[in-house]
Amino acid sequence: MNLLLDTHVFIWAVDDDPKLSDTAWSTIEGADAVYVSSASIWEATIKYQLGTLKVDPERLIDAVVGSGFLELPIRLRHAAAVARLPLIHRDPFDRLLLAQAISEPLHFLTADEKLSQYSELVRQI
Repeated sequence: MNLLLDTHVFIWAVDDDPKLSDTAWSTIEGADAVYVSSASIWEATIKYQLGTLKVDPERLIDAVVGSGFLELPIRLRHAAAVARLPLIHRDPFDRLLLAQAISEPLHFLTADEKLSQYSELVRQI
């Protein structure tokens, strides 16, 4: 199974945050490949600049490389796939991450239960 981590799940993983359950850790560790979207770094950077997230974006980039996670760039087809998603969730970053997961396809690991309504690829932790 190949995974795409939601932004908060990625941050919890690199911070070894107790919010990430043992089951979630097992899912990540058992995956064939684990991806982090460049959209997650973009989202974290914006929230860092706004003061709503206390994480150094450069540290997150280093964490992707150091963890063995793979970078998933935003491709043209990912951006266009957002238009096919119903407006269940209005957060543009979550919508882009979902579009990437569906387009690739990748299982999308998130704690946001609302996102489960989009696809069977969403794995809520």
